[in-house]
Amino acid sequence: MKKYSTLILRLGLGIVVLWFSINQFMNPDSWTRLVPGYISFLTPATAIYINAAIELIIGILLILGLFTRIAALIFSLHLIPIIISLGYGPTAVRDFGLSLASLSLALSGSNYLSLDSKIKKSFFTKEN
Repeated sequence: MKKYSTLILRLGLGIVVLWFSINQFMNPDSWTRLVPGYISFLTPATAIYINAAIELIIGILLILGLFTRIAALIFSLHLIPIIISLGYGPTAVRDFGLSLASLSLALSGSNYLSLDSKIKKSFFTKEN
């Protein structure tokens, strides 16, 4: 059953990240109040669209299991300034949990039903 744990974690995180991304693209106005003041060089809407694009890429990579460790690490680090800017509260605590789950995936990788494993397998089985 252990081999399924990283698959479930990877898919769960990927779906959550993708949901946030799509929600930000579809309704950026509901997210602009969360843009911290130190991003004043961008309009809040532009910051939301950039964030949504980053999360879209990360979500797709996690679902496919492609560059899993890198995508999970970037997402984990991406959440740190968000957590800090939110301050203590339910949303920050949720994001802290997502950050640690992402870090766990970054440390363990995903070897089962992932493109990473397919690429690695085909790379090492080629005859030279």
